[in-house]
Amino acid sequence: MARQSVTQHLNLLIDAVKRRAEETAMTTTEEFPDFVYVTYIRATPQQVWDALTDPEITQRYWDGVAVVSDWQVGSSWAHHKGGPDGKADVWGKILETDPPRKLVFTFQPIDQDLEDEGSIASYLIEQSGEVVKLTVTHTNFADAGLHTGISKGWPAVLAGLKSYLETGQALPDDSWDMAVR
Repeated sequence: MARQSVTQHLNLLIDAVKRRAEETAMTTTEEFPDFVYVTYIRATPQQVWDALTDPEITQRYWDGVAVVSDWQVGSSWAHHKGGPDGKADVWGKILETDPPRKLVFTFQPIDQDLEDEGSIASYLIEQSGEVVKLTVTHTNFADAGLHTGISKGWPAVLAGLKSYLETGQALPDDSWDMAVR
């Protein structure tokens, strides 16, 4: 009799956990998970900051993309394919800047108004000895396509950044073919 009671109690407990999990899954409003990528780079925080914000450097490892801005809160930034004077395809607004430690900005298609809500990306640069821990976080995705593109693009960008800073050379062009094309 006691054994049956324990079994019934466990079944009730399992049913309660199942109901709770289903209710949570049905009421969760976050449709797409945040993207977080952490890498460790043998560099200084200033070198990492410069490599992320200087258009002459970004185009060396970012598949020819020059990232252009004055990096002041409220200013815009843009991806320019083929160099600083190339066609912009992505842009956003600077939300927070603390060189060379932190940068937060919106990220949206060039045809979306800067005042419209975009996704949000951030760089957190932390030094430990000769190594920098770079954490890139990207949130607030509008759709699955953007989430998929970001999930493929950031790892390629950050691998290129790491290679460039540690060796002075970007990854070969075919690494972009593997990642995002």
